[in-house]
Amino acid sequence: MTLILLIEQVLNGLQAGVMLFLMAAGLTLIFGVMGLINLAHGSLYMVGAFAAAAVAGATGSFLLALVAALAAAAMAGALVERLVIRRLYGRDHLDQVLATFALILIFSEGTRWAFGSFPLFLDIPEALSGPVTLPGGILYPLYRLVLIGIGLAVAAGLYLLIFRTRIGIRIRAGENDREMIAALGVDIGRLYTGVFALGAALAGLAGALVGAIQSVQVGMGEPVLILAFVVIVIGGIGSIRGALVGALLVGLTDTLGGVLLPQLFGLFMETSAATRTGSALGSMAIYVLMAAVLVWRPTGLFGARA
Repeated sequence: MTLILLIEQVLNGLQAGVMLFLMAAGLTLIFGVMGLINLAHGSLYMVGAFAAAAVAGATGSFLLALVAALAAAAMAGALVERLVIRRLYGRDHLDQVLATFALILIFSEGTRWAFGSFPLFLDIPEALSGPVTLPGGILYPLYRLVLIGIGLAVAAGLYLLIFRTRIGIRIRAGENDREMIAALGVDIGRLYTGVFALGAALAGLAGALVGAIQSVQVGMGEPVLILAFVVIVIGGIGSIRGALVGALLVGLTDTLGGVLLPQLFGLFMETSAATRTGSALGSMAIYVLMAAVLVWRPTGLFGARA
């Protein structure tokens, strides 16, 4: 592997990582504040992607598509929280898993009914299309660099919201002692709805942004949801900083493992079977990483120590 190819794959890993962060941040917020296992979070990612594709197709504006993705996912999240999730607080995690799994089926069939079974395509805006030349003569797609910048900007904004605002104080207090902040006069129901809508909006934004570099189709959120769960386990449940670090680690490990391991096995053994073995191990790399982190830190990198 050449140095240029390695740098390109590192950038691809960073881009995948920051998009995973948008998913994992909402998921860890919801679990940390509400104690809720939300398997339907990937469906909100899909809702954002389909809303963006539909609006972009109707208006030709990528900016309006992003606004539509944020609004549609946030409204869907708030509606789901009020109608379904609110009845699950304090229930057994198995009840939460079954209820949110049912929501996956409802969202999937509803999306198929509204948009059909065929994939939709969201075009990269013309101003962001094409490559740019990086130091060293490396050509890299401008849109992917913009995705990295957007992800890092959202991470900074989320940090400021959680740690520098009164709303953030309430969110952190709700995570630590929800009964106490309710006794102090905070409307816990409105807080929960807001947190759920925020997490849904982040997932919808990720779906819209990624939808421009892959097809938008029913069920696209479930594979990303699995990776998001891996991220919050590695980073530590309830930690925004852990979600960012975990997402970057997973993105880089998945991308580099999928490229480097097949080449290494092929270099030493020079058989197709060796290359296939390397590909299989590359796919397993993120789970090996998760296991190693849990052996070292059972609560994750930035999770609270037991």
